[in-house]
Amino acid sequence: MRQVDIIGADMTAFGPQIETPLVELGARAAIGAIKNAGIKPSQINIGFFANMQAGNITGEFTVGQNILWEAGVNRIPVFNVENACTSGASAFNLAWTSIISGMYDVAIVVGAEKLVVPNLGLLQAGATELNVLEGGVVITNFASRANLHMDTFGTTKEQLAMVAVKNRQHAGMNPLAQFRKPITVEEVLNAPMMADPLTKLSCCPNADGGAAVVLCAAELSNRFTSKPIHVKASVLVSGIYDQLPDLFKFEEDLRAGSMAYEMAGLGPEDLHVVECHDAFTICEIMHYEGLGLCPVGEGGRLVESGATSLGGKIPVNPTGGLLSKGHPLGATAVAQIVEGVRQLRGEAGDRQVEGAKVYLAECMGAEKFGDAKTCTIIILQN
Repeated sequence: MRQVDIIGADMTAFGPQIETPLVELGARAAIGAIKNAGIKPSQINIGFFANMQAGNITGEFTVGQNILWEAGVNRIPVFNVENACTSGASAFNLAWTSIISGMYDVAIVVGAEKLVVPNLGLLQAGATELNVLEGGVVITNFASRANLHMDTFGTTKEQLAMVAVKNRQHAGMNPLAQFRKPITVEEVLNAPMMADPLTKLSCCPNADGGAAVVLCAAELSNRFTSKPIHVKASVLVSGIYDQLPDLFKFEEDLRAGSMAYEMAGLGPEDLHVVECHDAFTICEIMHYEGLGLCPVGEGGRLVESGATSLGGKIPVNPTGGLLSKGHPLGATAVAQIVEGVRQLRGEAGDRQVEGAKVYLAECMGAEKFGDAKTCTIIILQN
């Protein structure tokens, strides 16, 4: 199979950017990634833009063409991609596939979103689904998972809160993160209750932001950069839907992880850094288990041990994760890849994981009958 490298990456700060239009957020990231790649806009063969909510919130469509034109890219095929929280990683998977197919040599992936909108309310993600109409909105589903995990494995509210505290500590070392002020376990537990046991500080915030990466056929990447990052695996799966799910584990993580590790020729023991979809504190704990960082049921004890903190055995979400970095849906998974590039190049600043050589990004989105509709895993190596 043809090998693919990432040759450029960039992103904006995440958080409220009320005066900055969506197209500008995406264009800033795209221009930065193109410059970082050391290429000319005219050398890009195909483009992918990830976004989830622009059509609902601002009525904007075919935004990718507008963003890439602002970045000096036109005439090429441009695809606009929506796949819930994994929109960015799904766009990346398409870009990667377009290069390994031999059809294209250089591709750009941009993700951007504007979610800091007055009176936005619940995002319309599944408004026609029966379980949503019966009250199974995202936060109540994850609260149910948290309670089941606690009842089944003895996971504690304090361990859940430790995820938020750890990720906020990491965000303090990330100048692009939305929330950087330290918090304590007590503050998490005493924050306003959203859906027991998840408090406000157990949930990720809406954010505005953009992120972009440039991919290239590996045999050409040294023409542009001396620091190519190798894409070892890119996997996208959807749920099963036809059987009762085990709500205390993510079957999609287990399945996608197995596929990604086999594709990369690596295992969880080889990972040095992980970014995962911590939309709620229970998510990160369950992703530990689904990705093989610890046995099922041991996630709470893993975060309590300090293993997933910077300086620990396997740092998770050194950017601050969705919980503190912010969650501009279409940009989120692309930003995870940007972090992988920076960690593997040794360019992550105060949050740099020493000796990082293998990086995994996991993202998950939407739900149907208790299964995730989409799950992505990307493994990078320097």
